[in-house]
Amino acid sequence: MTCDLIVIGAGPGGYDAAVLAAKRGWSVVLIEAEKIGGTCLNWGCIPTKSYCKNASLLEELKEAEAYGVKDLSYSFDFNVARERKNQVVGQLTQGMQFFVDKSKSITYVQGTARFEDTHTVAVNGERYTAERIIIATGSVSAMLPIAGTDLPGVVTSKEILDIEAVPERLCVIGAGVIGLEFASVFSRFGAQVTVLEYAKEILPNFDSDLAKRLKQSLVKKGIAITNQAMVQGIAQGESGLTVSYQLKEETLTCEADVVLMAVGRKANVGTLNLAEIGIEFSPRGINTDEVLQTNVPGIYAVGDVNGKCMLAHAASFQATKAVNHMQGVDDSIRLDIIPAAVFISPEAAMVGLTEEQCKEAGIGYKAVKSFFRSNGKAVCMGETDGLCKMIIATDGRILGCHLFGPHAADLIHEISSMMNMDVTLTQFRNFVHAHPTLSEVIQECGKEG
Repeated sequence: MTCDLIVIGAGPGGYDAAVLAAKRGWSVVLIEAEKIGGTCLNWGCIPTKSYCKNASLLEELKEAEAYGVKDLSYSFDFNVARERKNQVVGQLTQGMQFFVDKSKSITYVQGTARFEDTHTVAVNGERYTAERIIIATGSVSAMLPIAGTDLPGVVTSKEILDIEAVPERLCVIGAGVIGLEFASVFSRFGAQVTVLEYAKEILPNFDSDLAKRLKQSLVKKGIAITNQAMVQGIAQGESGLTVSYQLKEETLTCEADVVLMAVGRKANVGTLNLAEIGIEFSPRGINTDEVLQTNVPGIYAVGDVNGKCMLAHAASFQATKAVNHMQGVDDSIRLDIIPAAVFISPEAAMVGLTEEQCKEAGIGYKAVKSFFRSNGKAVCMGETDGLCKMIIATDGRILGCHLFGPHAADLIHEISSMMNMDVTLTQFRNFVHAHPTLSEVIQECGKEG
């Protein structure tokens, strides 16, 4: 079969690329090895946010007496939460599948793709040919090269979503976005949670000032966090799993019923046959240029598989940019300005440069801060823990913003939008914000600059 575009992978990047190209009149073959929606929809962003809702509600119930709700009696049924999570995922995947099935321009193929040459892909014994191909196969969970990772009870972010009960003791290896989200959720579900992180701070890619304050907040909520912990192995003990780790010169252990391996993800390129057709790639991912094209003309790679930014929305906009380039459509998409959020309690979010990055690059800047404890809406909500930190260039442009506090994941987009338009701090000070709103914490931060 010959078509205008082959897309390998139906996660956020691949799906959006296929839909956009089809809407513009191209015939598309969309290939998916597992489930439509990819990791994000089936085993990542969406199911975890479903659990976040359960966790948030439990947290509010525990604090209900402070708001005059007394003698409240309730219990938590994890099986109901798990079933609701599955229903949410099912509803969204069915919607995507319905759109693809009714499209006259998209041929959906279930199976594992393999390149035969630079224009031909084989799936299930069938061959598909196109002048242009997008690789959007995503990523898979990484594992530490230590003993015990194959033991029962040692899981990745995929398997933990299907455990049948909340573990009494959960050990999370890795304090990045994935690790902290699960730590925060299961702590509120009632688990005793310990987080072990090799780096000096949690959230290694975030601003260290924010990371330090956020760690303090999480510890106050009952999550044990140990930084600079080098995990050495996992063993089966009489009362569960034992995680051994080195802290400075001392060897310590953490006892757990479930161990979550959350040490990052790696590009999913294993079955594609890339080397044989000359596509350049490294352990980080497939090499691409500024329009997401590989070294082989006509073949593009978007999303996690190129290792540039492992976020679902980054994949979607990379896909748009790639299709635009193929079709000669101009755009102003700024792939250097991609907001990121961590759905913990309280939420954290960032966009742009950190203070450390500015120092390393020799960029002149000023850091300014404001705090949720001074925000009227946050005080009314009883959620005053958090801050807003902005990084301002010497010419007044906003280089970055780092937030943690209530609804930080929503608030960060105000800064992201301004950065895309190169709005200066002087201009921002003239923007009127409604009162009382959480967004005023950003406005106050701007006044400090």
